[in-house]
Amino acid sequence: MKAFRSLRAQVAGLLALAMLAVVLVANGALFFLFGPPGPPPDAGTDLAARLVFTAGLAARAPGLAEDAARRNGVHAAPPPGREDHEATRRLAEAMARIGATNAVRVIQPDAGGPLALAVALPDGRWLVQHGGAMALFGPGSGAAPPGFTLGIATWIALIAAGTTLAVVLAVRRLMKPLALIEEAAARIGPDGEPPMLPEEGPAEVRAAAVAINRLSARLKGAMDSRMRIVAGAAHDLRTPLTRMRLRAEFIAEDEERAQWLSDLAELDRIADSAIRLVREEVEGTPQEPVRLDDLARAVVGEACEMGLPVRLVATEPAEVAGRPLSLKRAVRNLVVNAATHGAGARVAVQRAGGCAVLAIEDDGPGIPDALMGQVFEPFFRVDPARQAKIAGAGLGLAIAHEIISRHRGRLILANRPGGGLLQRVELPLAGTEADEAP
Repeated sequence: MKAFRSLRAQVAGLLALAMLAVVLVANGALFFLFGPPGPPPDAGTDLAARLVFTAGLAARAPGLAEDAARRNGVHAAPPPGREDHEATRRLAEAMARIGATNAVRVIQPDAGGPLALAVALPDGRWLVQHGGAMALFGPGSGAAPPGFTLGIATWIALIAAGTTLAVVLAVRRLMKPLALIEEAAARIGPDGEPPMLPEEGPAEVRAAAVAINRLSARLKGAMDSRMRIVAGAAHDLRTPLTRMRLRAEFIAEDEERAQWLSDLAELDRIADSAIRLVREEVEGTPQEPVRLDDLARAVVGEACEMGLPVRLVATEPAEVAGRPLSLKRAVRNLVVNAATHGAGARVAVQRAGGCAVLAIEDDGPGIPDALMGQVFEPFFRVDPARQAKIAGAGLGLAIAHEIISRHRGRLILANRPGGGLLQRVELPLAGTEADEAP
């Protein structure tokens, strides 16, 4: 059903229906204005000649007995049934064209079957012949030529098939550039960069491919330039921060020296987080199998050694494809975020629906629903004034979201009904279709 909702299919269907409607309306109008083609002027002449010849033979044989058991032959009267006056008139005209004056009738027998042709003999009897009256049929005769309905249906079917084929081929060629753009959009990876397309095929397709490739190159250049600027600025901050830290060491008053060093440490964490974020966006190391349950167990162990209230409540073997260091950094950020802002963290790993699911629950205040759309923005804090004493640059969630997105996964945050926050990570299991997608 998805294919029929595409622009190419809709345009092809619309044009095919429009052309078929025009053909049918035009032919219907001609039929209505001029009517169906009537019989030729000499229609029925051959039939009349045969009837006159047979009637002459019967008239010259006065001893020819009547045989009621035979349908064709000499009878005392025409067969019982309804007379087809139009067919009778046409047969009389055909008889007149060859100079015959015999009275004729065309009867539709009560018992059914083909029309009966009755020709009067000089002695008052009637020569009856069943069948052979199709040559007399024309407008108003009450019947249609044999195969007329099948011929019309076949003609309409051929028009519909030919029109549809021609429209589909034409639309396929005309819409190829749009299909190329649709394909390029579908192949955009987690890094947000459109793929490079082969510049081949008809002129329109080549032009579209060249435009898309030019756009991809400019977009990649702009993104790389932005990353280099951010990384360079964050790196250049290290030198003045080091000088300021050295000068702060010579401040005589202990309390003021401690405040200076604390502020400088916060600036250093911000610069370090910015560099890490940029590295995640430009990192291109190959992926390898990673056991998410083992990774979560290692992160929980490190957090416990740091004195953070973290527990591993349940695990299930789950292997994903990714970069081990990047995934560990993302999980560590989420666990530390829950432990510091949520008064403790409970970690669980399980398999569900072809995905490895990492769930991290805490008992903190959660996040207001109005701010849920901003949680993955860099330097985001729910309440900067209340959390000013908590170390961090506000980039932990942004870095984790970037890492998980580049691994074709999802990071979902939701407030728990009983209070606290749920951080849910869904990553495709290694070897699944979602993992193997380009």
